[in-house]
Amino acid sequence: MKPGDQDLLIVVDLQYDFLPGGALAVPHGDAVIAPINRLARAFRHVVLTQDWHPAGHASFASSHPGKQPFDLVDLHYGSQVLWPDHCVQGTKGAEISGELNIPHAQLVIRKGYNEGIDSYSGFKEADRQTSTGLEGYLRERGFQRVFCAGLALDFCVAWTAMDAASAGFETYLIEDASRAIDTNGSLEKARQDLEAAGVRTINSAQIINP
Repeated sequence: MKPGDQDLLIVVDLQYDFLPGGALAVPHGDAVIAPINRLARAFRHVVLTQDWHPAGHASFASSHPGKQPFDLVDLHYGSQVLWPDHCVQGTKGAEISGELNIPHAQLVIRKGYNEGIDSYSGFKEADRQTSTGLEGYLRERGFQRVFCAGLALDFCVAWTAMDAASAGFETYLIEDASRAIDTNGSLEKARQDLEAAGVRTINSAQIINP
């Protein structure tokens, strides 16, 4: 597959808190940096997403007395995994990794900044109603195919890919350029949901670099 002018790479949440030593480190999360840097050279058009939570966010276990990270609770929009405090606005952990080498990225879309709603997807928050504006951006730019990679495969990457497919874009998840948290069976569920949504899972070797 050779990316063209109607193709977009979305790099999801390559931030210090999701990398080794971070507050919510994804196992082997740093292993995606080199393949994503290689991939990005094949794409003229790249968008980055950035988790960007206010302190005391509703998805933090610390905001729920007696709860621990990875517990499940019901919030006003449905079931929510509780996380360690992570990607708090203005902190080092929220910064995009300096090892990511994509100077030609055209947009950084921040998500999760509404204190009462989590936001895995780059397109819609977890209430499945509130839009980030990314879909409109893609339509206005005339993109047709979307390729997703990053962290974490079973949450933010999967939800971003499924929302892209739901919006009508031909969508691919690049599996070897993504890593999962895999809590409470989340990875297997994500695989099933991705298949049901029509997202195609590929390997970065299927992308032709210039």
